[in-house]
Amino acid sequence: MFHGSMVALITPMREDGSLDKEAMYRLLDFHVENGTDAIVAMGTTGESATLDMDEHCQVLQDVVRYIAGRLPIIAGTGANCTREAIQLTQCAQAAGADAALLVTPYYNKPTQEGLYLHYKTIAEAVAIPQILYNVPGRTACDMLPATVERLSHIPNIVGIKEATGSLERGKEIMQRCGARLDLYSGDDATAMELILMGAKGDISVTANVAPRMMHEMCAAALAGDRARATEINEKLMLLHKNLFLEANPIPVKWAVHKMGLVSRGLRLPMTELSVSYHAAVLAAMDAADVPHK
Repeated sequence: MFHGSMVALITPMREDGSLDKEAMYRLLDFHVENGTDAIVAMGTTGESATLDMDEHCQVLQDVVRYIAGRLPIIAGTGANCTREAIQLTQCAQAAGADAALLVTPYYNKPTQEGLYLHYKTIAEAVAIPQILYNVPGRTACDMLPATVERLSHIPNIVGIKEATGSLERGKEIMQRCGARLDLYSGDDATAMELILMGAKGDISVTANVAPRMMHEMCAAALAGDRARATEINEKLMLLHKNLFLEANPIPVKWAVHKMGLVSRGLRLPMTELSVSYHAAVLAAMDAADVPHK
């Protein structure tokens, strides 16, 4: 259903933490112009955990309205409360998003049966296509391949963003689910290899900073052109690494600010990138030929 480089979009904020709609529109135009294949709004990188329900829904509405069909929109609607996840997913559907991305419930530590019932309940409540999202490093909750396989039989569960960085995990999911479920990388450093193995694309942090190169790398990998994909990916590797020197989205928001596209705003408990990491992030941008101030 979706393919290629799908940016896990940052949410622009002013230095007082208020949402910056005009900067959001600039970012969206920037991604359209630079070949991004889909927009993922209000995910982890979008600081969804710090926005209230009204703000979350408003951002989704603004993104869908402004893009106006130029790119597919995947809306982050996950929550650690099933009822809240249903409400957010209903907001995404009402806004006109093409799909919803639902992170595993964080902090609660549900069982595998709890995960299955959580996603099944949301899928049955809201007809929009839904993409599972497994990122145990942030949620303390790992959705195992057997559970993913069970969920793949639900018609409107169409994909999974697998962010463990484990190629073996990705391979097992593809073997278990086959054509029923599209696999997307959620780990930029291993995305190329996962796509060459059969994944459909990458939901990418790096694409915020180097969208054209990420599009070209994913396109080459989808075409099976390992040599071209590797050539591009090698220039991106420092970004893949250094954009995680502190918790995402701290480094990537600082990098996009240095590109002149947004101000430095984040919301507590996130804080601006530590000065000790500035040189490393700039070096990664230089390696990928990303202009900055």
